Amino acid sequence: MSKRTTAAILAFLLGGIGVHKFYQGKIGIGLIYLLFCWTFIPAIAAMIEFIIYLTITDEQYELRYHSKVTSEQMSRVEKELQELKEEKVKQEMENLRQEVENLKKKNKKK
Repeated sequence: MSKRTTAAILAFLLGGIGVHKFYQGKIGIGLIYLLFCWTFIPAIAAMIEFIIYLTITDEQYELRYHSKVTSEQMSRVEKELQELKEEKVKQEMENLRQEVENLKKKNKKK
């Protein structure tokens, strides 16, 4: 049985007290569900989550609820993003230079 299926069953059967959140390792949210279980709001939220768990794939579930990004991965992504930004700025600058050159040529012809 997949983690997604287990979470869906827990959300359906015991979601009103947050058992599915404890299973996912989200202790703080689980405690909030447990503290407010008497209001039935956590039960309604758990039913919605149950439906969500049933409609997403195992891969989507893993990415959304169990993926851990390391600081090394984050710094690599930030570096790549910075490089893309710098490349975009250079490209925009070149486009502006081209426009200026075209405008100068038009003004010379007049």
